[in-house]
Amino acid sequence: MPFSQEAWQRTLWLRQAIHDLPFNGELAAGTLSRERFQTYIVQDALYLAQYSRALALAAARAPEAAALQAFAQSALGAVAVEQALHERYLSAFGVGPDVLAEAEPSPDCLAYTSFLMATAYGAPWEVLVAALLPCFWIYWDVGRAIAETAAPDNPYRAWIDPYADVRFGAAVQTGRGLCDRAAAGTTAAVRRRMLAAFVRSSQYEWLFWDGAYRQRGWPVGT
Repeated sequence: MPFSQEAWQRTLWLRQAIHDLPFNGELAAGTLSRERFQTYIVQDALYLAQYSRALALAAARAPEAAALQAFAQSALGAVAVEQALHERYLSAFGVGPDVLAEAEPSPDCLAYTSFLMATAYGAPWEVLVAALLPCFWIYWDVGRAIAETAAPDNPYRAWIDPYADVRFGAAVQTGRGLCDRAAAGTTAAVRRRMLAAFVRSSQYEWLFWDGAYRQRGWPVGT
């Protein structure tokens, strides 16, 4: 069985929990509060800044030209999304450059990005590839599900649609292929680490959405 198929099956329960989160349910219904979405997009901008760096490190460490090109393009794409966030969504939801500049990552955001960067620097390349895949794949999975039910006048429709787009789906399939080839060419021990990394990133995806909905911050301030 290809690695990506095994990982997808292993996280079935977790993905269902992500679909069932109040954040995603209310996003689909168009009833998600402005405050919660604002929290989410600020944290997402902070996350993407680090995720793009992890993608760039995956490109730099890639053992073959095709993987280098794929991850380099993904890194540039993540930067482009970050810029679009700044120019479009952040301003539309009342988040100016000064607010973003002073924003701090939430506990969930910091934990997720720290895990990715630690993996990028300290784990085998194959494990890094597996850790990066859930962000693409789960967003596409959730985006398609929400797009099917969201009304045309949903206030978050412009945010939802890109994640259900066929071009985003093509990027997911590229990532799956890279992950499958990496797993096929490594040891059983590294493959187990790949699976653990895929599961952990999927868990962080759940935490990220849940944290935005609950407005989860640091329990003790400074």
